[in-house]
Amino acid sequence: MGGADLRMGRLFSRTSGRSFIAAIDHGVTIGVPPGAEDAVATVERVVACEPDAVLIAPGLLAKTGHLFAFRGAPAPVLRADWIINDPRLAKLDQGEQYRVLCSPKHAVELGADAFIMFLIMGVHDGAMFADNARAIAVASEDAHHVGLPLIVEVTLWGSRINLKDRKDPELLGFGCRMAVELGADAIKTENTGDAASMADIIRGCPAPVLVLGGAKTETPAPMLAATRAAMDAGAKGVVYGRNVWQADDPSAISRQLREVIHGRTAT
Repeated sequence: MGGADLRMGRLFSRTSGRSFIAAIDHGVTIGVPPGAEDAVATVERVVACEPDAVLIAPGLLAKTGHLFAFRGAPAPVLRADWIINDPRLAKLDQGEQYRVLCSPKHAVELGADAFIMFLIMGVHDGAMFADNARAIAVASEDAHHVGLPLIVEVTLWGSRINLKDRKDPELLGFGCRMAVELGADAIKTENTGDAASMADIIRGCPAPVLVLGGAKTETPAPMLAATRAAMDAGAKGVVYGRNVWQADDPSAISRQLREVIHGRTAT
């Protein structure tokens, strides 16, 4: 067992084998959502919710590292790449521009326990898609050299795929499998909302699959039900942002999520 395996293990509960990751990396892709105007205070609020890990961008981790510097703190998961997914800045080409901004070595220097990158399946530019795939393969090799696991976020963003098709299970399954074969140690992707298709994606992906949350639901009930269905389908956890820190009571929502994901307050 190497360093990447040890760090990967820190993301998952010893008892349930699952992970509750809270995300606060939105400021580099979709702007500043309501509830996250004060970046440092938002990270403080997220850490206080006691997730297993926190998805965060490099600059924000550098400014909030003290919040993770204690025994039992959430594991930092570092956002290593950049796209623009704000329609105000990218009207018809959301997800069409892609750059890697952080190396695994720098992620370790910042104290990260994992490294996350996008695989954007819907881009129109084939050369950019090829660059994205190669960047993942190179990052996997570099990350493992410094003992860091790589999570790949598989999305159907981009101008080639209609909004209504962005949870297409066949394409998501292809992307998840591709990401693992490029070197991903774990996957973050859409919850299709259908138990059978979600189970098929997970069955075809030889790595832990975590589902993303997306925009905040009007009430917690549908989000919690979707989470429970994903766990029943075989998902190994969630990566939720707005449904946590935009909630009226983030700590209460987090307790409910831990109950669904871990079955109890797991260690």
